[in-house]
Amino acid sequence: MSEEPNKEGAGGQTDIPSRSVMERIIFRNQRELRSGWRFGIYLFLTILIVLLLGIIAVVLRLPLPPEHMDALALLTQEVIFAVAAFGAAAVMARFEERPFGVYGLPGRGAFRRHFWQGTLWGFAMISAMILLIRAFGGFSFGRFALGGGATLRYAALWGVVFLTVGFFEEFFFRGYTQFTLATGIGFWPAAIVSSGLFGMAHLMNPGEAPVGALSVFVIGMFFCLTLERTGSLWFAVGLHAAFDWGETFFYAVPNSGAVAPGHLFDSSLHGARWLTGGSVGPEGSAMAFAVMAAAFVIFHFCYRRPSGPAAIEAPRRNWIHPGAARWLLRRPHR
Repeated sequence: MSEEPNKEGAGGQTDIPSRSVMERIIFRNQRELRSGWRFGIYLFLTILIVLLLGIIAVVLRLPLPPEHMDALALLTQEVIFAVAAFGAAAVMARFEERPFGVYGLPGRGAFRRHFWQGTLWGFAMISAMILLIRAFGGFSFGRFALGGGATLRYAALWGVVFLTVGFFEEFFFRGYTQFTLATGIGFWPAAIVSSGLFGMAHLMNPGEAPVGALSVFVIGMFFCLTLERTGSLWFAVGLHAAFDWGETFFYAVPNSGAVAPGHLFDSSLHGARWLTGGSVGPEGSAMAFAVMAAAFVIFHFCYRRPSGPAAIEAPRRNWIHPGAARWLLRRPHR
């Protein structure tokens, strides 16, 4: 008679099935599904929601790029992206049993001090780039392109558009994605990955170029620094929105290669590509890198890490951002 396989190891304990071992190694860590798989699910859900909302927008005949490149069309597109990014994260929050706020946008910080500080930084940074280019003879303001009520209308409309852009891009790249990857590989390695994805995504814009994508990568790293120092994305959202608003509406220069209608000045860039950024605009200029280098230094000295146990423990344990650390320290161990 054949003997049955021995199902017990030394001490009478049951051997762990190889499938369970492989599951723990490949799919799960000590707490949950590994970060790479969670990010993959989040990306899939985001794309799925974008496709579904895009179909609805087409059926309703809403204006969408690239057929339309005005403020309303861009707003429709960005609302779809933002709803998809936040909706997918809400699903993942339920799946991961985490409060939504740990992904970088806690409700208690909504439109408060850090957000408004970020808007000042964003407009100051694009203004510094433009004025440096102008100092070297590469920018002219030209005449006013709008007047009366149209100025206020377009200023407000572009404000809403770029606030939506700020919410979508900051939350997608430095919200759920940054948080999730940081739980697996640490905060700054995750920042490099998320900022690299941020730069690569901008290469899809018409008129964008590798130097512009590199600039986007660098400013993505700066956004990650603001997240690490302030503990949330509210500063980055304000900075992102104000920077794009100043670039597109106020100074009316190419933003990732595109000049949008409804801008304040009939301004122009002229001169060497290294100075003006060429078709990319100021983001591709050498002045952009100079301004961002200065921003890193100034921000480093003006904004120290948040004080308290959560901020102190985060770098030692896994370099996850402070919002995640606060949740982990509060969460009862099971």
